[in-house]
Amino acid sequence: MSTSGNNQSSTLKSYIDAADATVMSALGSVTGNPADKQASANKQASADAERDASRLGGSAGPLNFSTSGVTVDNEDRISGKKDQVVGSGKEFVGNVLESNDLKNEGRQQNQEGQGREAAGQIKDYVGGAVDRVTGTIGSAVAGVTGNSQAKDAYQNQHGQGKTNIRGVEAEVQKQQ
Repeated sequence: MSTSGNNQSSTLKSYIDAADATVMSALGSVTGNPADKQASANKQASADAERDASRLGGSAGPLNFSTSGVTVDNEDRISGKKDQVVGSGKEFVGNVLESNDLKNEGRQQNQEGQGREAAGQIKDYVGGAVDRVTGTIGSAVAGVTGNSQAKDAYQNQHGQGKTNIRGVEAEVQKQQ
């Protein structure tokens, strides 16, 4: 599973491979050649696996993971999570001590943390999308101009954007 030699899974490449498999299948049907039909089935299976791999991702603590690498949450996501934990703790202690003030303070801090985390998720998701688009276009231009160093940098930018998006998606899925 590689794209343009960088060994990262690619959703776009998987769609191109699936289209190629469809053409191979049509050719196999026209010629009746079982080898063409088998090659088409193998190409389609490879495209499906590539597509699945390109969509893998997750998050653990402040880290986001994807097939493209690892990134760290932005500050809003990190401090929002911290505020939620501290707020929940205050709310728990307020309940145990029957202190409405502490309980309400904890509830408010928890809610503020949720809002800050959500804002951070939006920033990471939008920033990731921008990085993916910029990385894709920049990599294509650098490839055309023959600037391999810039192409690598743009591919890295695309990968970091993808990882940020996958991390946010994983967190949102956990919250549902």
